[in-house]
Amino acid sequence: MTSSGAVDKWGFETFAQVLEEGSGLIGEPAIVDGITGPSITQNGRTLTNLASINLLNMHQRTDLRQCFAEGAHQYGLTTGGSRMTQGVCRAHLELEHDVSQATGKERALSFATGLLANVGFVHAMSQDIDLGAGVRMNNSDSVFVLDRDSHWSLWKAVEGLGYGKRVFFFRHNDPDHLDRVLTKVGGGGKVVVVMESVYSADGSMGPIPALLDLCEKHNAISFVDDANGFMIYGPAHRPFATEYQHMRERADFVMMSFSKAVGLEGGAIAGPTAAVQSFELLSGTSMFTAAMQPPTAVTAREIIRRLSRDPEIVDSYLAKVTAFRRRLADIGCETGETSTYIVSVPVDDDDIAVEMRQAFLDHGYLVPVFVYPAVKRNKALLRLIISDGHTEDQLDGFLSTLATLKEQFKF
Repeated sequence: MTSSGAVDKWGFETFAQVLEEGSGLIGEPAIVDGITGPSITQNGRTLTNLASINLLNMHQRTDLRQCFAEGAHQYGLTTGGSRMTQGVCRAHLELEHDVSQATGKERALSFATGLLANVGFVHAMSQDIDLGAGVRMNNSDSVFVLDRDSHWSLWKAVEGLGYGKRVFFFRHNDPDHLDRVLTKVGGGGKVVVVMESVYSADGSMGPIPALLDLCEKHNAISFVDDANGFMIYGPAHRPFATEYQHMRERADFVMMSFSKAVGLEGGAIAGPTAAVQSFELLSGTSMFTAAMQPPTAVTAREIIRRLSRDPEIVDSYLAKVTAFRRRLADIGCETGETSTYIVSVPVDDDDIAVEMRQAFLDHGYLVPVFVYPAVKRNKALLRLIISDGHTEDQLDGFLSTLATLKEQFKF
């Protein structure tokens, strides 16, 4: 079936052709067979996978698969509707209870994805809704101040609010600049400061204590997107314990994604009870979408509890990351100022980065290469996340290949 002539005028055909030929960013998607993890089978070829965000590889454990199967048997595979229309499974409430405990907040609300949690939060904090009989929430005067490198979902959520009117930014991880921006836009109004813990592109850790100091100074609400750090950082013996202590004790709201350490789809927002209860209606992404699959909620809760009971799971993984970073330094690769598990290696030139993506594939490695619009033009980088399941042989082979390509492409 062909499309109507109305579609032709939009230029999709030309755009797709030029983009595919020039960057390889689109085209027919690779077909994945089998389980994704430290290795992945694309189009019938097995590759060492450096692109997976499921860093602890928990989903391959037999007992956790059994946990999912038991959750499916008890609750089925779907909620069948939103939580506002027919309620919520007990599995979701139990998961939300454990999330609130893990984050030190009063209450949590789960969403089908972390992206929906972010969009829902902004919608709740920015809309004017009048339900009659004196029931009204008017946040039409709220202002959002975002770290320049905040996730796409957050920038998309504030897009319609008007940059320079209700939306402002501060330079990435720059408290001094945030102070100046808040001085300019403050004045006792409703201000929300949006920051992240671990930033997904460069792997940097936000200066959480300093940013929270400024929120308190200017009487602004603090929102921390902890999509990348949840259940990885926090305990006193791990890196960034200070940042997470302040987040736990002082941040107003914390968002988390389950797709990283937990390794399953879903997300949540944790914060004060009254506000989080209100988000069920105000977010829109809770009221007008179905929740996580019930067996996913059951399994996510089990993984969160297991990571709390057995810190060695994460501790051994972080030791592996530290060793990997040392080996990258040995071959002359810069890896950013803060040593999180997200390792970014600057390539800069966009065209070279695209060539390197294919070169890695030719050598048997799936490596995520960030170019514009994921990062600024000609600030391309390799975004590496090693898996707890990667073998030493896999990492040896990758590092050897990277050293060869580094010399070949002169970056």
